[in-house]
Amino acid sequence: MSVRVLGIDPGLTRCGVGIVDVAGNRSATLVDVTVLRSSPDLPLEQRLLLISRGLEDLLDRHKPAVVAIERVFAQNNVRTVMGTAQISGVALLLAAQRGLTVTLHTPSEVKAAITGYGSADKAQVGTMVARVLGLAEVPKPADAADALAIAICHAWRTGAAGGTLPTSVDVVPGTLTPAQKAWRAAERSAVSPVPRSLKR
Repeated sequence: MSVRVLGIDPGLTRCGVGIVDVAGNRSATLVDVTVLRSSPDLPLEQRLLLISRGLEDLLDRHKPAVVAIERVFAQNNVRTVMGTAQISGVALLLAAQRGLTVTLHTPSEVKAAITGYGSADKAQVGTMVARVLGLAEVPKPADAADALAIAICHAWRTGAAGGTLPTSVDVVPGTLTPAQKAWRAAERSAVSPVPRSLKR
């Protein structure tokens, strides 16, 4: 059994979208990846419309089972945070209209799931994404690789494809890899719920 996950790295200028099929053994296959763009010169409503249409096309064309979005986190650049939150809201609405479950994952959760290290940089994340998907090159730009990482992270953290981290009964003590230890730590915490501010 495999599950199709659509991952979104939200952004108003560049919105990464990655779709993967993840099997119960955690193996992942690339379905599609792209970066939706809108020009800063356009009015805000037109930029939101452009990204919205792109997301709608991908959702309807690939028909994912679930949607995963990177959670908005505090930054010094308020305009960047606003744009990210606005696109997250658009994605949440489009998914809800299609009856799809949406889960938000923090950047550190995604990094820990993919690399085993919650403070990994974008280059490390991109390299691991390429390795997991069996790609010859790292998807570019970074928004594309990040979207794929979010999709893979969701399937691995939640066991959406039926595969979960080995239990203590299955694993000999001391044999967990750093990535497995990170997955186990992540699984001890609940999957991030949708913030109230985005539910309204």
